Amino acid sequence: MTQSTTRTSSVPPLPPPKERRRLREAKAMTEKQVAEALGVTQATVRSWETGRTSPQGRRREAYARLLEGYAAELDEKKRAKRKRRSKSPETAATARPVAKTEAASTAAPAPAPAPAPSRKKPLNRRPVRTVQADSRSRQNAQRRKEKAAALAGAAAAEAAKLTPAQAFDELYAYASPALVRQTYLLTGRRTLAQESVERAFHLAWHRWPEVAVDRDPAGWVRGAAYDYATSPWHRFRRAHRHPDPPNGERAGRALRKALLDLPPVYRRTLLLYDGLGLDLPETAAETEATTPAAANRLLHAREAVAERLPDLADAHVLHERLRELTETVSAPAVASAPAVRVSSERRAKFWTRAAIAVTVLIIGATAFTVVTAPRQYEPTPAPGQRVGGVPAPMGPQKLSRQDLNLRAKLRDVPMNGPERLVPRIP
Repeated sequence: MTQSTTRTSSVPPLPPPKERRRLREAKAMTEKQVAEALGVTQATVRSWETGRTSPQGRRREAYARLLEGYAAELDEKKRAKRKRRSKSPETAATARPVAKTEAASTAAPAPAPAPAPSRKKPLNRRPVRTVQADSRSRQNAQRRKEKAAALAGAAAAEAAKLTPAQAFDELYAYASPALVRQTYLLTGRRTLAQESVERAFHLAWHRWPEVAVDRDPAGWVRGAAYDYATSPWHRFRRAHRHPDPPNGERAGRALRKALLDLPPVYRRTLLLYDGLGLDLPETAAETEATTPAAANRLLHAREAVAERLPDLADAHVLHERLRELTETVSAPAVASAPAVRVSSERRAKFWTRAAIAVTVLIIGATAFTVVTAPRQYEPTPAPGQRVGGVPAPMGPQKLSRQDLNLRAKLRDVPMNGPERLVPRIP
């Protein structure tokens, strides 16, 4: 017992999913390399980093130790950089008096004239924009993040005093209105947006112990809603084959149509990065893609929108327009939080009972088969074979036509035989 407890205590804790991805990318490791190091598949590592599944047993211990090693190496690099920075002012301070004495002994050379600015126009007039060197400022996004972090901290402090139902109701009231508007922009279908948000909160209430301790519960629900909304199975539903017609809203109609013309993956990446102001690693983690893949999707999505709407060629303008659209677009109202909780519990009960019924049916069929099955093996008789050289059996054979006529004639006479044989009395 003591050995098991000491072993579990020595295992480092597993960081959150986003931190796992950050450590791997900071170490410049791919998912395939981590999978080969742990002896699992690449899809398993991706599911661990997105939080869909969690490793268990020895794999959890190996994964935690691997991430701990990555974190230790990164900490050592940070400490080395800090030491270099702390040493640089001392060397500069010691070098200053020497530089002064040398400047006093030798005359300073005249500064070289600055080169005249070139008036030659560049060959490519259209500037090349990249995600890494984006010109727009993210101060507003940073402020919103700080405000959201403060609200999340206050909510976490209050959640300690609330019951699970009350904490769920607070999260629902805070995140559901904005989430319905975002999902409506993502799909263009009001009914599907409302259904996606309710399904996401159903799943959140069903897995509330996991969602309650997450660093970003609203982001967890957002990922679940986006996954359900962009599922390809909705194309088989007649009501969701085509987007809803505009209901009189003229503001942002062209931008919404341009968004719906994009592929679902590009649309989701553009909405997360430019609409919600997420960072590129966070956008890549939520879309279950690598950071370079998310950057390429974002660039292609911007180019497609700029071709349809030249006014939005600037990334800063597109960011502002998308942010305004996510805050002002009208979306259908969602049900109340208690109704969502009750429907989630009913759905969970229904599927639990269905699973129990199917299990009982399988057990009953298996028991019936075991009872009615033969206890002893009886081999099947071999098929018959023709045997040659055996004489034909003696006995009545098939009558010919002549024999049939004779039999009919004999049956017509009296029972005692032919007439000529019947004795007569004189």
